[in-house]
Amino acid sequence: MSHPMTITEKILAAHAGLEYVTPGQLINANVDIALGNDITAPIAIKEFRRAGAAQVFDRERVVLVADHFAPNKDIASAIQCQTLRQFAREQQLRHFYDGGDMGVEHALLPEKGIVVPGDLVIGADSHTCTYGGLGAFATGVGSTDLAAAMITGQCWFKVPESVLIIFRGQLPQWVGGKDLILFLIGQIGVDGALYQALEFTGEVISQLPMADRLAMCNMAIEAGAKNGIIAPDAVTQEYVAHRALRPFTFYASDPGADYAGVREFDVSNLEPQVAFPHLPENTHPISQVGQVPIDQAVIGSCTNGRLEDMRLAAKVLQGRKVAPGVRLIIIPATPWIYAQCLKEGLLEIFLEAGAIVSPPTCGPCLGGHMGILAPGETAIATTNRNFVGRMGHPESKVYLANPAVTAASAILGRIAGPRELS
Repeated sequence: MSHPMTITEKILAAHAGLEYVTPGQLINANVDIALGNDITAPIAIKEFRRAGAAQVFDRERVVLVADHFAPNKDIASAIQCQTLRQFAREQQLRHFYDGGDMGVEHALLPEKGIVVPGDLVIGADSHTCTYGGLGAFATGVGSTDLAAAMITGQCWFKVPESVLIIFRGQLPQWVGGKDLILFLIGQIGVDGALYQALEFTGEVISQLPMADRLAMCNMAIEAGAKNGIIAPDAVTQEYVAHRALRPFTFYASDPGADYAGVREFDVSNLEPQVAFPHLPENTHPISQVGQVPIDQAVIGSCTNGRLEDMRLAAKVLQGRKVAPGVRLIIIPATPWIYAQCLKEGLLEIFLEAGAIVSPPTCGPCLGGHMGILAPGETAIATTNRNFVGRMGHPESKVYLANPAVTAASAILGRIAGPRELS
């Protein structure tokens, strides 16, 4: 083969109708899914109208999810969701999620088989890169790019360089995909992979369940990456077999493909990681956190609101109580996850521990609702960003961690790992 390509390059080439692409090349590519939410889609809809468009390119491939300020928290957010509703009805969109159907977009789309391996997905939300966990090329775009894609079914891209990240060894207990990505961001920094494709591989990755793969790719953007991606394998096959709504393609990088860099890490002794304010790169192993009292703990979001995350939290919370003065908010990311939590008795464990259980929503992650912080308050969360004022008042602080650490911290009233409970 004259042009060995990475998985990212292969997907882009296939969607651009080209035999091969090289980093830096500008291409126009067909989009499989164009996604918008209640914050970003109203702007795209306005641009869609302004362009004089009458119809979306494909009513099966434009997906709208009202998840950020839903259930509507005030009049302004009610109007935003109303805009989505009216547009979805007018355009007869097959995939519009609202009310009891609504889940956090990046948990909902893989679960429903709307995104499949080999897809090219754009979303007007920076965490669209989540779908790389399925072996798709997925990236966030602005609302005007989304509007153009809604009309034409296409988007332009600059082909990113790829960086290969190899995780070796065997993960210790209580350490998962969230810790791997926090550790990596701590190593390379929030702009350590600027406009690059982060390709994750190694025996550690091949043993990760889909939830952890999605969580890792979700936070590729926190290292400045264009996309995060994991080559699909047997785990992917098992996940998509009974979900996929369309035929899918498993792509893999060619031997001899060109990488801008290769980083290798042995993570056999990795501890749970905690990102300190106010950047995801400010990471510390749990043993070096010291005494950090908390006011609030949040378990949920498009990073860690999946069923596996809920089970992990329940394992830590079972038979224990949330510390006095701490608010623990648990948000299953989709109605299906919520229903499973009910069936498996997890909701009971959460409620008996003294947690607040919310319907699916992005809620506090973006400082939306369902748990806004007051001045001087500290939260630990399974979310993906801890910038200044991200979860409320600019004088509040957010620490990021995995669900087990977040649950243990809620019980102990300070940031701590589950090992301290045993």
